[in-house]
Amino acid sequence: MAHIMRYTRTITPSYTTSLANHLKNHRLDQARLLFDKIPSPNIHLYTKMIAGYTRNDRLWDALKLFDKMSVRDVVSWNSMITGCLDCGNLGMATRLFNEMPEKNVISWTTMVNGYLKFGRVEVAQRLFLDMQVKDVAAWNAMVHGYFENGRVEEGVRLFDEMPVRDVISWTSMIGGLDLNGKSEEALFVFKKMLSSGVEPTSSTFACVLSACANAVEFNLGFQVHGHVVKLGCCFHEFISVSLITFYANCMKIEDAHKIFNETLTKNVVKWTALLTGYVWNNKHQDALRVFGDMTKMGVLPNQSTFSSTLNACSGLEALDKGKEIHTMAIRLGFETDVFVGNSLIVMYTECGNVNSAIAVFRNINEKDIVLWNSIIVGSAQHGFGLWALIFFNQMIRAGVDADEITFTGLLSACSRSGMLQKGRCFFEYISRHKSNALRLQHYACMVDILGRCGKLDEAEELVRNMPVKANSMIWLALLSACRMHSNLEVAERCAKRILDLDPSCSAAYVLLSNIYASAGRWADVSRMRVKMKRGGLAKQPGSSWVVLRGKKHEFLSADRSHPLSERIYEKLDWLVKKLKEFGHVPDKKFALHDVEDEQKEEMLSFHSERLAIAFGLVSTVEGSTITVMKNLRVCGDCHSVIKLISKIVGRKIVVRDSGRFHHFKNDICSCSDYW
Repeated sequence: MAHIMRYTRTITPSYTTSLANHLKNHRLDQARLLFDKIPSPNIHLYTKMIAGYTRNDRLWDALKLFDKMSVRDVVSWNSMITGCLDCGNLGMATRLFNEMPEKNVISWTTMVNGYLKFGRVEVAQRLFLDMQVKDVAAWNAMVHGYFENGRVEEGVRLFDEMPVRDVISWTSMIGGLDLNGKSEEALFVFKKMLSSGVEPTSSTFACVLSACANAVEFNLGFQVHGHVVKLGCCFHEFISVSLITFYANCMKIEDAHKIFNETLTKNVVKWTALLTGYVWNNKHQDALRVFGDMTKMGVLPNQSTFSSTLNACSGLEALDKGKEIHTMAIRLGFETDVFVGNSLIVMYTECGNVNSAIAVFRNINEKDIVLWNSIIVGSAQHGFGLWALIFFNQMIRAGVDADEITFTGLLSACSRSGMLQKGRCFFEYISRHKSNALRLQHYACMVDILGRCGKLDEAEELVRNMPVKANSMIWLALLSACRMHSNLEVAERCAKRILDLDPSCSAAYVLLSNIYASAGRWADVSRMRVKMKRGGLAKQPGSSWVVLRGKKHEFLSADRSHPLSERIYEKLDWLVKKLKEFGHVPDKKFALHDVEDEQKEEMLSFHSERLAIAFGLVSTVEGSTITVMKNLRVCGDCHSVIKLISKIVGRKIVVRDSGRFHHFKNDICSCSDYW
């Protein structure tokens, strides 16, 4: 027996080292074989093996081993409970906690953390109050959990009640406020922390830099940067990422790139921070270049990387590139990820391919409110109002509560599809049952719905009886409706209201001028133009563009600067002849200049969207869809013409103007001539 004991004592250190090595390198099966060879393994080795299993998501193996233990101490119980929580099994963790013969403060804090992690705030609260002994770690866990679950007021109140605070307490408070959109308050807490004599850690500085980025507090962030350089922690993982984000958010992307270049190791988090910074600065082409460099270096993208890269594709309206990124996301298993899925839906809808957006949406099983909102708003943008309503009904059946963005999407859908009664019902419902979600944009949508349907007096009455003062956006919605229905009396009142609120609003002058032009009141048109000139205001020139093989081809009205101009105008001449054969007569009221009828016809023929379509016809494969983007609303004559062109050339043409998407095919538009 003595011989065996001496042997055990001799071999145990060797076994322990080998076991630790296997677990560190995730060789679990080899670790278990070695563990089974150890004569009478002690509690410490059991606990080490259990932790190895749970860290690798093998919970049931850990539980079987835990059941084999003849003797357990509080450390082994705590380790097993932590493992259950890490593996996502709150129920098992609760059962073990209730069975635990003796609990220490770590046991209680672990369960408080667990309930908070799973959003069970009230249960965590009760457990926290039941704790007879609370150390600072327990208080910190509760404060942090409140903020993580969006319970800001309770987090602040508990922080104020803390008998003792350490640096983690202050850091949780700073990070929590920043997380919940209260970045300026977070920076105030940081200053208070410094005056309390508490020394910040690298984690504190990372949170402060994040708050500086979100609040765009460049001077303070710059000082913090200098301080972390002096302390020698500027290359710490979270610090360097926070610095990249800080400089990017403050529109100093070159400095952000410099920080990135100076980092010793460049992992996916740092690459993503830089890429996102370029997107934030509207440098979408540079963002795609960063993505390309990252993949060439062998760094695999994560959800955030794909999300930001797809946002760059949306910004460039680069559908082909977006499809390429989508393919890569599928290959890496991110097709059903909520964050990637949401960015895909936005990218496809922004690039005019709503069917692909719906296919992505249907492929995702776990749908959150952001995903539902994206597909509802996307359907509304494309004028598919009934689709938006169907998705809303599915969302309600799935038990997801609507928010203010959902209601904006629904009202927009009703507006763009001429669903007056549906729009009234939704607005009435929000007013009565969700009044806290009612925003100015909802009033603007309702005014738009009424205005488009010709209910101008009712729309004006709604604006006048609003509980809050109407802004220029709401009056502009009514003015746009006046343009549609040629109502000068209401238009002049609207324009006066808008210019009282915002004398530099060029849109009001332009809309009123266009109404005067349609009525043939050229003296009033001249008066508007003189007023704009005196106020230093300029009308935004209409432009249209096509993105082809990653390159943007932009056209102004009567533009001849494109290298393919000769072919474009040849195609236009051919189209004009074909349009006449099909009986099209130009609607000269949309030529808003006091010139001869022949000149008006010519001006209409060379509108920017027609040039862009002609370019698409001569530059793309026969039968393929042509997608055109326009910065202003498409005029009525062009709308009629594009419908006919789609029939003449046998192609689908998608046009996104400032208000919506139009899908033209075989002389029919998806808007049913209601826009």
